Amino acid sequence: MPGKHQQFQDPEVGCCGKYFLFGFNIVFWVLGALFLAIGLWAWGEKGVLSNISALTDLGGLDPVWLFVVVGGVMSVLGFAGCIGALRENTFLLKFFSVFLGLIFFLELAAGILAFVFKDWIRDQLNLFINNNVKAYRDDLDLQNLIDFAQEYWSCCGARGPNDWNLNIYFNCTDLNPSRERCGVPFSCCVRDPAEDVLNTQCGYDIRLKLVRRELEQQGSIYTKGCVGQFEKWLQDNLIVVAGVLVGIALLQIFGLCLAQNLVSDIKAVKANW
Repeated sequence: MPGKHQQFQDPEVGCCGKYFLFGFNIVFWVLGALFLAIGLWAWGEKGVLSNISALTDLGGLDPVWLFVVVGGVMSVLGFAGCIGALRENTFLLKFFSVFLGLIFFLELAAGILAFVFKDWIRDQLNLFINNNVKAYRDDLDLQNLIDFAQEYWSCCGARGPNDWNLNIYFNCTDLNPSRERCGVPFSCCVRDPAEDVLNTQCGYDIRLKLVRRELEQQGSIYTKGCVGQFEKWLQDNLIVVAGVLVGIALLQIFGLCLAQNLVSDIKAVKANW
C-alpha cells in the first residue's frame, strides 16, 4: 500500500496585511504632501523661497516650519511604507520601520525627560515664548499664533503682561516712539461679550494704567502668564492629552508590527525560491 504523501503549502505574503499597510500609509502620504504643499505655498507668499536667508532673519518661530517638517516626515514615511508594501520591497519596509521606531523612541525619551526635568522645561518654555514675543511684529504667521495662544489660554506674555517690554514696539522706555508703547497686543484684552467689532487698540497704554491702578485693571487684560496657564490647561485636560498621546503611540506600534510582519512574509517566500 503506497504511503500517503503530505502536502506542504508554500509560504505566501499575506494580502490582508500588505494592503492594510498600503492603505494605512497612503493616507499619511497624502496628508504629508498636503501639509508640505501648504508650508511651501506659505513660504512662497512670504517671499522666503526667493530669499532663503529670511529663514534665519526671524528671531522667533516661523509656524510654517511646523507644516514643512511634519509634512516632510509624513511624506517620507508614507512613501516608504506605501511603495514598500505595494512592491514588497524589503529595503523600503525596513527603512519605514527604522524611521518610525526612531520617532517613537524620540517621543518616548522626550516625554520621560519632560517629566523628570519639569523645572528646566518650564524655564526653556519661558525663554522660547519671550523670544517669540520679541519677534511678534516680524512675521504675520507668528503674530497670529501668539494672538491665538493668548486668547485661547486667557494669558499675556510668558509670565505676565510686563514680558511685552521685550518687544521694541511695546516696551515702556521713554525713547520708544511707537503708539503701542507700554501697551499689549489686543489678544491680551478681556473681550466684552457685548462687543460686535474687535477693538484692536484695547491694549494701548494699558500697562501705564496697570502700574497705577492694578486692581482696577484686573478686568481689562489677562494678567496671568501663558506658561502657567498652559500648565493649568494640561492638568485640566490630562486624560484627553494622555489619550491622544497613547493613541498616536499605538498607531506607530501598529504600523511597525505590520511592516515587520510583511518583511518576514517576504523573506519566507524568497527563501523557497
